[in-house]
Amino acid sequence: MPFLFSRRSGAALIVGALAGGVAGADTLSIDASAAAPAPKAAALRMGSSVAPNGDRLGANARYLTRNGAPWLPVMGEFHYSRTPASQWETELRKMKAAGIDIVASYVMWNHHEELAGQFDWKGNRDLRRFVQLAAKAGLDVVVRVGPWAHAEVRYGGVPDWVVNAMPTRSNDPQYMALVEKLYAQIGAQLKGQLWKDGGRVIGIQLENEYNIDGPGKGAAHIAALKKLALKAGMDVPYYTVTGWDGTIYPTGEVTPVFGGYPDEPWGTSTSELPPKETYAFRFDTRVSGDLGAQTAAHAPGTAETDKDVTPFLGAEYGAGLPFMYRRRTVVSADDIASMLPVQLGSGVNLMGYYMFHGGRNPTGLGGTSMEESSLSGGYNDTTMISYDFQAPLGPDGQQRKVLEKLRPFHLFLHDFGSRLAPMTVRKPDASPATPDDLKTARFAVRSEGDRGFLFVNNHVRQYPMAAQRGTQFSVKLPGQTITLPSTPVDIADGAYFIWPLNLDLDGVNLAYATAQPLALLDQGKAGVVAVFGASAGVPVELAFDAALAAQVHANGGARVALSGGRALVSGVQPGAGAALTVQREGKRPLTVVVLTAEQSQQLSVAELGGQRRLILSGQQTYVAGGALQMRSTGSNKFRFAVYPALSGQPTASTASPAWAAAAPGGRHAIATGTAAASSGKDAGAAARAKAAADSQGKPAAGQRVALRSAGNDGIFQAFDAELPVRDLKASVTPTRAAQEAAPIVIGGGAKAAVQPLPENFKAAGAWQINVPREQLRGLDDALLQIDFVGDIGRLYSGTRMLDDWYYSGYQWQFGLRQASALLDQPLTVSVLPLRADAPIYLPKEARPDFAGQPQIATMRGVSVIPVYQLRVAP
Repeated sequence: MPFLFSRRSGAALIVGALAGGVAGADTLSIDASAAAPAPKAAALRMGSSVAPNGDRLGANARYLTRNGAPWLPVMGEFHYSRTPASQWETELRKMKAAGIDIVASYVMWNHHEELAGQFDWKGNRDLRRFVQLAAKAGLDVVVRVGPWAHAEVRYGGVPDWVVNAMPTRSNDPQYMALVEKLYAQIGAQLKGQLWKDGGRVIGIQLENEYNIDGPGKGAAHIAALKKLALKAGMDVPYYTVTGWDGTIYPTGEVTPVFGGYPDEPWGTSTSELPPKETYAFRFDTRVSGDLGAQTAAHAPGTAETDKDVTPFLGAEYGAGLPFMYRRRTVVSADDIASMLPVQLGSGVNLMGYYMFHGGRNPTGLGGTSMEESSLSGGYNDTTMISYDFQAPLGPDGQQRKVLEKLRPFHLFLHDFGSRLAPMTVRKPDASPATPDDLKTARFAVRSEGDRGFLFVNNHVRQYPMAAQRGTQFSVKLPGQTITLPSTPVDIADGAYFIWPLNLDLDGVNLAYATAQPLALLDQGKAGVVAVFGASAGVPVELAFDAALAAQVHANGGARVALSGGRALVSGVQPGAGAALTVQREGKRPLTVVVLTAEQSQQLSVAELGGQRRLILSGQQTYVAGGALQMRSTGSNKFRFAVYPALSGQPTASTASPAWAAAAPGGRHAIATGTAAASSGKDAGAAARAKAAADSQGKPAAGQRVALRSAGNDGIFQAFDAELPVRDLKASVTPTRAAQEAAPIVIGGGAKAAVQPLPENFKAAGAWQINVPREQLRGLDDALLQIDFVGDIGRLYSGTRMLDDWYYSGYQWQFGLRQASALLDQPLTVSVLPLRADAPIYLPKEARPDFAGQPQIATMRGVSVIPVYQLRVAP
């Protein structure tokens, strides 16, 4: 039986496709026969690029290099100052397990120097410790030093006292003197952590979305910032700027990075947007639509003229989207993951995401909120605390479906990215002329010589795509033409994938496969295992050179036949078993595994028990302390399978953190610390706070758990375990009825709906929530899930706001572990009514039925979801 952890069927894609229409695709052709020019030298003056051990980073005009070899890494954004420091190490390891190679983070100036001259680098603001933990987790680091960051933070991260006193974002002497002090502080934090010192900081981004021109601005300002960064000791291999919305920079001093989002929450439309450019392959430009810059460009930017002398690098491809008051876009996992074949097929050679991990805003010293808002002159209104971003990893580390959809592409880039990076983009004979052409097939090829990859996307957010019926691809290469598959197939609405062309698998040439490469596991003399993922709804074919026909041994009902001059393997049933083995005389064997689409999403690759292994699990997994760490949300049952098999019987234990018994203090919305001692409270309170801080995050004594062998599933060795079921309860009591909400005002910089003034929250209804803390002991976490319908929801402990949420239909969750000390008193949820005439955008699925009433503010339910954890030691 296939090793499955999901009941979803890929066949549903074909059924759904028919509703979107049909395109008679026939043969889709692309000419990739022209010789590609060698990469030019990059127009980039790099910093020190050689580490003490001799490792070297580089770049040419097409791709990055590591020790001279092409390098195509994956980068994910994670803001340290928006996450409790006690979570950093675990969350960084989760990112590594998700296939992230580089973690990027903003340094938000006003999080560190809220008062002039008083810098704070402690606790949740300890940049140095964050960078050290990233290195410990095996991640490189790019630090985005601003001074203007945007990041949906107040004044783009520039402190109030700076904004109020002088011009910013220019070479104004007063401003630059303060930036010099900021950069000196950052440089001190990073001292010894840079690549040249043996550390993992490989890049610095200057400013953000900078398209301002004029005296002392534009390229001159970016050049001046780089000089200050170097003066502060920030000597790194790569210096970048964001390249969209007409950005301006000094050619050669920095390299632009790009991005794209599946919607525009910063827009003003109250209805669905036309199809986005993000889902269409780009052959002439690197810029993908409106990315929400706060200033307007008046001429083409430097990135447009530099595209032939700089590599195509990404930094802000949306792994989610923020909710903004006037536009609350909800994206699906497929809305995000379908962008990857498009970006990679358009030539992207650094897959960078914003955000990969959600967070929560800290509050200021006097309780001032730190979010971007129209009240402080911002273009957008954003939630005061929540910075969820619908990210693959939520603010409390919860794994979301989008991570499972993205990870197969990250695995592909880890093992095959060095082959893809040098390949050039080839345009098909026919392609959509505009993003709203939903019938013409969307595909591209990247190739080098006779080797390449085919990229296909038939998904566009909120729009049904025509099913490409009876489709074959014809790719003309310098030495041959490949037509695939052998028999025409239907490509359904919603399908997206990458297929290989003449892929070298340990000396065996795979002419093509109608399955996506995922991983390559080298086991020395035992051979190589190549793992592929089936494309949902498309029969699996693998074509080898005809001379190998007698050496290809198919399994599980698959057939090998000579067809079109190739040894064609068809009838492959995807699963965890070996689909075929290639046995060559005098050479080690090649085993090919083709996982189902669902299994592909459950696959991770990790160093475990002294070697690199494949892991299949429906639970969240990562490696720490040499053990496999597993988290299960809502279910007490664990199951995983591993290949190669572990040498001995693994042991399992549960080691959950203690749940604090005294209220923590600090400036973060959900912080740990001993602020009580420094705020004039009695000694007993200070001692209790210190005890809470000391116990927070420390595991209790490990409790052994029975780990049962579940036999073999294909080539995998399977295990399962079960923890005691925890049925968590929360009581909800209405305490205040909602009143009539004030009309929503049109205004602000966007001249659109602005968030209600603070005084207007007097109309909010309120509910008291009791969650007994004792019932949570022994769990890794517990997610408070608040299901309300209204305009804005806010979660309080007393008068302290813990979290907030714009209603959108997306599920609001709050991790209780970090706030456990507050559970000795009831929590309160307030809900501001949503007016029926609110001029905001809500997804049609979430638009409430007002039943003829002028407003709505209801609490549909509150639940507490247990998060179980299991530690498996090999």
